[in-house]
Amino acid sequence: MSSAAINPPQNETFLDRLGIPNSLRWGFLGVLVFMTGNGTESNFISPHIEAVLGSPEATVATIISMYGLAVLIASYLAGALADLWGPRRVMTLGVSVWVVFEVLFLLSLQAESFWGVVITYFLRGFGYPLFAFAFLVWISAVTPYHRNGAAVGWFYVMFTGGLPTLGSLFAIGMIPAFGGSTGGETAAMIGATGLVVAGWAICHFGVREGHAHQRLAPAGETNAQVLTAGLRLTAKNPKILMGFLVRLINTAPQYGMFVILPAVIAVDLGWGQSRWLTMTVFVYATNILVNAVFGWVGDKWGWRRTVQWFGVFGSAVGLLLWWYVPQAVPAGSTWGFWVSVAAGCVFGCLLAGFVPMGAIMPALAPDHKGAAMAMYTTAAGGAAFLGAAVVAIMLGLGTGNVGVVWAFVVLYGAAFVMMYWLDVPQHAEDLESSADQSEVQERT
Repeated sequence: MSSAAINPPQNETFLDRLGIPNSLRWGFLGVLVFMTGNGTESNFISPHIEAVLGSPEATVATIISMYGLAVLIASYLAGALADLWGPRRVMTLGVSVWVVFEVLFLLSLQAESFWGVVITYFLRGFGYPLFAFAFLVWISAVTPYHRNGAAVGWFYVMFTGGLPTLGSLFAIGMIPAFGGSTGGETAAMIGATGLVVAGWAICHFGVREGHAHQRLAPAGETNAQVLTAGLRLTAKNPKILMGFLVRLINTAPQYGMFVILPAVIAVDLGWGQSRWLTMTVFVYATNILVNAVFGWVGDKWGWRRTVQWFGVFGSAVGLLLWWYVPQAVPAGSTWGFWVSVAAGCVFGCLLAGFVPMGAIMPALAPDHKGAAMAMYTTAAGGAAFLGAAVVAIMLGLGTGNVGVVWAFVVLYGAAFVMMYWLDVPQHAEDLESSADQSEVQERT
């Protein structure tokens, strides 16, 4: 590990002390704008595809799970390629993939081509992880170790601020402005493309930092070794595997609820699409407000304890509240809607308790931070695949939406148990000592 990552710089700004590396400040804003564009469709894409193609819910869940598979693969490549090429090139590749296949996806929808939709939506899934998670690797390379939890928290403020919070807010304005229904949704997705390009432009022209085009992988490693480093590390280090699984489970329920809740809230319970999108804005605005807070809490109270009790246990309780409270209040009632929003906000708030996982993963392998972050970003992106896959499997088994929710609760239970093995040093001197011991062990 480089000394720059452990020792704080001499001339710190207010942003540095807050946990946002000053040299990357415009990059954080760029991620927010990019993810707003990417998140615009997140809460209507499932019913949109159903309406345009006339496909059943389980089929659409499978299409979205394939998109999630692409996100999983690209999330690994984001970390590995950022190590190899430097983060800026990977971010540019990500936006290029996103824009090209978004255009082809919209054309496929217009032509009502089932396989066109499947293929182009799958390939578009490679776009946002390459952009966003390459920037997360950049953050890890620049941020002093003792502030890594806070920096990751601020990244997720921007990430979740766009997907789905501001993205849903953008959709609320765009859909009715262009006639509502599927036509308004198509217009919203077209407008989202402009936001994606704007987010990339802010990062590309606003950030001037030395690691932009710099190889981050250790000197002497071949390209093949860099690209497979995360997989090899996971095979050798069971704690990395457990950390990967915990982060994979982290936001899987979020993506699963994006598939099942739009129809439940808007149609079954009679609150309509606009109120469903409004609920999403409130739930994830709550998450935004506390992401940085839980990064700070983790730095002070302990990364493992914060994830285990606030993130895992708290999110399981919040998920059950978000599902069962809307069922318990009068369908279509205004006060029932706002009580349901409050229940969802509990989930949104406690979901932020997972933020310190972004600090835990590189600390589990201090001599191979890049490889560890590649597995972290893989899990972060793979959550979209796992969330949609759980929905597709449980609906295919005939359990209904209730079975989906309880499957996620069981996964949270598994994550709670795994967290007992993921304690790591949180102070620079302890980390250096741990790294030195690991080096001695490798030599012997």
